[in-house]
Amino acid sequence: MEHGSENNFWKNKDVLVTGAGGFIGSHLVERLVGLGANVRAMVRYNSQGMRGWLEHSTCKGGIDFRSGDIRDSFFVEDSIKDIHTVFHLAALIGIPYSYVAPEAYVATNISGTLNVLQSARKFGIPRIVHTSTSEVYGTAQTVPISELHPVTGQSPYSASKIGADKLAESYFLSFETPVAIVRPFNTFGPRQSARAVIPSIISQLFQSSKIQLGATSPTRDLNFVSNTVEGFLAAGESDSAVGEVLNFGSGQEISIGDLATLIAEIMNVEIEIESSEERLRPEKSEVFRLLADNSKAEQLLDWTPQIGLREGLSKTVEWLSDHRALYRPSEYAR
Repeated sequence: MEHGSENNFWKNKDVLVTGAGGFIGSHLVERLVGLGANVRAMVRYNSQGMRGWLEHSTCKGGIDFRSGDIRDSFFVEDSIKDIHTVFHLAALIGIPYSYVAPEAYVATNISGTLNVLQSARKFGIPRIVHTSTSEVYGTAQTVPISELHPVTGQSPYSASKIGADKLAESYFLSFETPVAIVRPFNTFGPRQSARAVIPSIISQLFQSSKIQLGATSPTRDLNFVSNTVEGFLAAGESDSAVGEVLNFGSGQEISIGDLATLIAEIMNVEIEIESSEERLRPEKSEVFRLLADNSKAEQLLDWTPQIGLREGLSKTVEWLSDHRALYRPSEYAR
């Protein structure tokens, strides 16, 4: 179900979204603006003054932008004052890049999260929704993966997110900070970075029927971005989410190879897959299977995904077709 639209929960609420210029963050900001929230959007400072995917948003004029760095505690504290709900999405997310720059992931994902939690505690913020990732589970030991599944740091990225999640948990247990931990599985859709497999496949197929992939046998639980956004809203609305970890996935899995074939079918093109050495993760770092158990989110939040894989992929293909210039299919984006 769609959240916030029927009960006017978000109307005139003062909301902060960190990582607001990113893929999921920009969709969440636009949804909140549409629901009547007063949105403060934290975006990373850059010399061009660009605001990520919100730079050309039709909602841009109604957003209070704050440009800075999540690693700066003074900036974070100043941005959180007078806020009702914080949606914390700011993070470094690329797994391959975490192999070469692990310190940046600790500084952004762990220390940045600490800044958010400490500032929220100081000001008594009523709700913090902290973003985790299904990567913290590592390769599935049991399926479907419930929130009780062990966590494994199979990459510096996942290790940094485990650390951030545990900090959020500790602030709830130590200080009763009202934080909910939401754990999206593989969210996809318009605006996703070329580092992700779906835009990589689509953009390559626009150019050639021969595409390069890493491992094709691992499976992923792919969830369209609007489904994930509704999950965030549900976690922000429900008192039942406080102190909990909540999976947001589709409850279905597909191998990377079958995914590529499905995308080619939707695009009505032939496909030939080549294995690329540089796209392979280190063997012990590869997550071979992800499949979400959504039952807790359904029970506590009345949340279930509304848009399925094929429909979501069709929407994504259409969007990428209109934005081909933003992607460089011949290059491997880390």
